[in-house]
This record gives sequence, C-alpha cells and structure tokens, in this order.
Amino acid sequence: MNYRPISDSLIDKFLLMESSGTTMKMAMPFGEQVDVSSDESSSSDGDDHKAESEQMSNNIAVNQVVEELVSEDAFLRRARMYQEYMQLVPIPTQTHSSIPCTSWAGLAASIKKLYGQPLHYLTNLCIKQRDQMRIGADDEVDPLEMLIHPTKAESSIWLMEEVHRRTSSPHYLAKLWLADPMYHVYIDPIFPKLQNPSK
Repeated sequence: MNYRPISDSLIDKFLLMESSGTTMKMAMPFGEQVDVSSDESSSSDGDDHKAESEQMSNNIAVNQVVEELVSEDAFLRRARMYQEYMQLVPIPTQTHSSIPCTSWAGLAASIKKLYGQPLHYLTNLCIKQRDQMRIGADDEVDPLEMLIHPTKAESSIWLMEEVHRRTSSPHYLAKLWLADPMYHVYIDPIFPKLQNPSK
C-alpha cells in the first residue's frame, strides 16, 4: 500500500476543525470521503481510549500513594531505631578542660573525635545553623574561642545533645528525613561500644 504524506495545510485544517468543533470532509487516498468530527460522543474508540487513559492515571496515582506510604513507614522505622540507639549512648559526665575551636563545626568535629561519640542528627543541623548565623557578622572571621569560652561552647553542645537524644520524636525525624534527600550527611558514622545495650 502506498500512503500519501500528510501535508502541513491538511494538518492545519484538522487542527482548526478540532478547535472549532466542526465536521469536515477529508480526501482519502482511495477516493473515499470520511466525516471527521471533533465530537467525542460519536466515537466509541475515543471513549475506550479515554477510559483506558483515566484507568492508567488512577493506577499511577494509587501506586504513588502506596510508594509514599511505604517510604514514610520505612523512614519512621529508621527514625525509631536511630532515636532508640542515640538514647543508649551516654552523655559524658566530664568534659575536657578546653577544646580550641574556630567554628561550631570545628568544635563538633573535635568533640566527636575526643569522646568517640556521634552527635545527634538534630545537633548536627543546629551546629550548621550556628555557623551560618555568623556569616556577615562583624566578628565572622574571629575564631569562636575568642567570642565564647571553649568550655561554655562545648557545654552548650552537650546540653543540646542531651535534649535531642532524650526528647526527639521519631515522627519528627522521619518527617525531616523525607523532606531532605541528603539527610544522611548529618548522621555521624560513629558507633561507640555501649556498656548497657539492654536498657
């Protein structure tokens, strides 16, 4: 069979007909003329295609909802396990005399190294925010230890850490993790040996 290519003017006429809702006769390669109408009610094939398309849309929407629920449930389980683990890690009762630091992030890194402990996800976020708060301040370039006594700075981190370990909701953590695809960057890969894991 030989088919004639459809000319641009024929496509333009069809599009014009579609937009105006009129019926026109089109020349066919075999000399027959066929009514082409934009009225969808006259075509059962159009209805079938529309119903099939709607069904596919519904299936996609349902699948997305199921995936989101599974994803939320998985994040909630992870957050519960994480929070339970962090509650088992003891807060040091004695701190080092003075840790020199130029920034909050530097102090946090020193604390993690000295004590061999992770800091809570929320504590790490707060530390990042504290450093960001200094951007543009008059004393931005001054080392942190010149602005706040190192012992006070360390104590403030441990206080914040205790609050996060003891009171954070797994639901809140899961919500934050779902919203941030890079959340794992703020979870420390430090796993100290626990003295009493059967709490």
